[in-house]
Amino acid sequence: MTNLEGAPVAASDVRGRVAELQAIREQARRGPSERATEAQKAKGKLTARERIELLLDEGSFNEVEPLRRHRAVGFGLEAKKPYTDGVITGWGTVHGRTVFTYAHDFRIFGGALGEAHATKIHKIMDMAIAAGAPLVSLNDGAGARIQEGVSALAGYGGIFQRNTRASGVIPQISVMLGPCAGGAAYSPALTDFVFMVRETSQMFITGPDVVQAVTGEKVSQNGLGGADVHAETSGVCHFAYDDEETCLEEVRYLLSLLPQNNRENPPVVEPADAVDRRGEALLDLVPADGNRPYDMRKVIEEIVDDGEYLEIHERWATNIICALTRLDGAVVGIIANQPQSLAGVLDIEASEKSARFIQMCDAFNIPLVTLLDVPGFLPGVDQEHGGIIRHGAKMLYAYCNATVPRISVILRKAYGGAYIVMDSQSIGADLTYAWPTNEIAVMGAEGAANVIFRKQIAGADDPEAMRARMVKEYKSELMHPYYAAERGLVDDVIDPAATREVLIRSLAMLRNKHADLPSRKHGNPPQ
Repeated sequence: MTNLEGAPVAASDVRGRVAELQAIREQARRGPSERATEAQKAKGKLTARERIELLLDEGSFNEVEPLRRHRAVGFGLEAKKPYTDGVITGWGTVHGRTVFTYAHDFRIFGGALGEAHATKIHKIMDMAIAAGAPLVSLNDGAGARIQEGVSALAGYGGIFQRNTRASGVIPQISVMLGPCAGGAAYSPALTDFVFMVRETSQMFITGPDVVQAVTGEKVSQNGLGGADVHAETSGVCHFAYDDEETCLEEVRYLLSLLPQNNRENPPVVEPADAVDRRGEALLDLVPADGNRPYDMRKVIEEIVDDGEYLEIHERWATNIICALTRLDGAVVGIIANQPQSLAGVLDIEASEKSARFIQMCDAFNIPLVTLLDVPGFLPGVDQEHGGIIRHGAKMLYAYCNATVPRISVILRKAYGGAYIVMDSQSIGADLTYAWPTNEIAVMGAEGAANVIFRKQIAGADDPEAMRARMVKEYKSELMHPYYAAERGLVDDVIDPAATREVLIRSLAMLRNKHADLPSRKHGNPPQ
């Protein structure tokens, strides 16, 4: 029952008031209209509540402030005051563990953020931080609500501040299921992981019309800020999927690999894979010839539990692999060179990708396993002018700052500064192992021979024969598989087939590792 202004009129008894409450709740649950729902479906998009149902365990959702309405006036807003104000907030469970979430409802004001809308998000973020539980945002909004002016913009400031306060404290996951333009895009950028759905989700600071007006460049929304662009080119997006159902199922999987907060360890599961399972296939997967490529993913599959892992940023900076997986049921983070892409060298993007991943793992108590086959940093004017020194230093800083258990395994090449940067013993790796195919050196034998024996080669009757002889001599003296082990720079040279067992037993020993950082407000990492 409502009055002439559309406000509910209280019934005269308790039963009537309960019935009235149920009617109001049903109105809030249905949303603005069937027409708005049909328009959402026509775009190939689910409603906000359908998304929450897919994300959370069945029947676990507890909504917060479902009856919230804005108080703004002007520009016709006073005549349109839908329940929820365009965002659904609350908590539930994923695999039985508490998770907080908010979901923009595009059917209401296009999911645009107003003062009441922002206050609801602020509240659920504060609740997540206080409860020490992950926060998942389901983004599908048109930016700030223009009719509410600067009040809406201030709402974004509150979100950004809470994103920053929660960083490294609770896992934050942004799921992009529609447009996200302007300042709104900075909230996902502040979170730990960004998921996107192809064709229906876009992120950009300035849209195609503004870009064309300012620069003359003509581009579509997806061409400017679609899922594939951010997954392959910009690195803004960690995961991209074809549909919302698959996307949200993968969010659930990621949550199963993360702790609730920085004071807990990731969940351990009962492993079905034997600790002492030998990886005989590794003897054939990795060629002894350092110039021959191979797929590092197959190496990872052979080592980890049941061959399963979740690769982060799979399509960006493909010369390095960052993945979450399990060894003996316990979660670990893997950083590995990929010889199939740029021979596995480190460059600007690979350094940034791995540095952020290392920091995330360290923040959430996830041990690090580094698999090395790195010929060095990528040479070139573009790399030097692009700041490879400071970008490479990000990776170095992240490793040096990490206090979680750290184990490195040198499969083949480990040359120069790249060897040092990739969690060598000298920067604090707890344990360093090498395969008998390892080559640890300042540079490759050919390059080293050309520098050290330049005069002998130039003065020889047969320079090529002399060069080959000097390369062989350098390898035998300084690059044999046991050179580093003899000097204590490698803890052991191991049988590749035993890598899984060695890692599991080493991680078990390091499980209770405790390391204190110097007392300081915070470091000043390279930018």
